Amino acid sequence: MAKHSWLLLRALLVPVLVWMGLVHAQAAAPANTSVQKLSELLSRAQTLSGRFSQLSLDSSGTRLQESKGEMSLKRPGQFYWHTDQPMEQVLVSNGEKVWLYDPDLEQVTIRKLDKRLTHTPALLLSGSLANISENFDVSHRETGEIADFTLKPKGKDSMFDSLRLSFRNGVINDMQLVDNVGQRTNIQFSEIKLNPNLPANRFVFEIPKGVDVISE
Repeated sequence: MAKHSWLLLRALLVPVLVWMGLVHAQAAAPANTSVQKLSELLSRAQTLSGRFSQLSLDSSGTRLQESKGEMSLKRPGQFYWHTDQPMEQVLVSNGEKVWLYDPDLEQVTIRKLDKRLTHTPALLLSGSLANISENFDVSHRETGEIADFTLKPKGKDSMFDSLRLSFRNGVINDMQLVDNVGQRTNIQFSEIKLNPNLPANRFVFEIPKGVDVISE
């Protein structure tokens, strides 16, 4: 059961931490035009909220999983990611700890938010664009109101082969990750609000009574 929760936690954390890590990294000097442009777009929001729909496909294009929900993000490292029923999951971080709540399993998994979670967030949460430029090839193209950014890892130990971030009129619109076996995760964002006032308790999870608690 713990192993199942850990794998699920990794899968859910990647898109959240990619966004949070890149935003947090914007303070360093940009390494190239693409990094500079991406930094400028992401640095517009200290907080962000909205809806998401997520679709996972295998290498042949077969649909593996589809979900939707709501999310809130706050720099640095705080997030709330709630996947709706029938596959309800709640993922919360206060910047130090991560809670993953699975109502169906009546289980909460708690982990420290650190570099052991995944290889990729360890880099992206380092707060240095120099590190991102050192470890990723970053490119972008702009067509009218659309700006697409592609990040490709230079090393062999990354969780994914490529990451694409797309912005429409300067606001994050969608994200696609392709992993090492060709599985694709597409995330579409909607109802995005930049810099909303978010209550502090949004990023603290209160464990329901009677659930199993796994600390890893």
